[in-house]
Amino acid sequence: MPFKEFFELPFLRNACLAALLAAIAAGPVGSIVVVRRSTYLAGAVSHSVLAGIGLSLLLSRRFDIHLLSPTAGAMTVAVVTALLLAWLSNTRKFRPDTVLSAVWTCGMALGVTFVAATPGYQSDLMGYLFGSILLVPSSDLVWMAVMDLAVVATVTFCYNKLLAISFNPELAELRGVRTWAYETVYHLLTAVTVVLLVRVAGIVLAVALLTLPAATAGLLTRRLNRMMAVAAALGAAFSLAGIALSYQFDCPPGATIVELAVLAYLLTAMFRRKKL
Repeated sequence: MPFKEFFELPFLRNACLAALLAAIAAGPVGSIVVVRRSTYLAGAVSHSVLAGIGLSLLLSRRFDIHLLSPTAGAMTVAVVTALLLAWLSNTRKFRPDTVLSAVWTCGMALGVTFVAATPGYQSDLMGYLFGSILLVPSSDLVWMAVMDLAVVATVTFCYNKLLAISFNPELAELRGVRTWAYETVYHLLTAVTVVLLVRVAGIVLAVALLTLPAATAGLLTRRLNRMMAVAAALGAAFSLAGIALSYQFDCPPGATIVELAVLAYLLTAMFRRKKL
């Protein structure tokens, strides 16, 4: 992709900026997700987002109620889902795998029902499922930047507490850390970041883009703060390279970005294995 086209074509410029903004949040949050081995949490949130998108489309196209845009609907459902999962995990009365499976499937089922009840052909549904980064409007970049600031500020302010509950929550609780509060913060951070990534890679591939750069960074460094920075840089590199390749060879951008992330992870793992 010629460098000048970045400035000449607004949709490419918006796509690259959206990818960079998503990577900024995905780096730190994805690192915590990988360290905590809670990928299924991100998966449950990302798939439940379809319910919010479907509800938004249903309200606007069937009932002419324009209270929620698809992005706002996705964010609303993601936050509600995160709060529900945080409450259920803090009560410790339910099996986490069962709860995540129920939320995962329920969100998808509701989304399919809402979309089916929406009149007309849903041509944009594939974009929500597999990403439509080339269609990101300039207005979305503003709220993505605001969400980035919120995520980075929260991670920075709560870093020590998030670090404590990630590696030894029992010891953190004994030392007076309000683990339930920071568990809720962690769930909300995951929800916001997943919605950002859905805009880039879609519902189906968002979890891969959240975890693969962080997993690759985890092979390169042991410190969590460095892992966050490396993951953000890798996420940005994969996204920009994926957009360039997809534009050059007419491939789906979201899928191309994830394929590059998978390839980088495998190569890094092979290099590490040989090195050790």
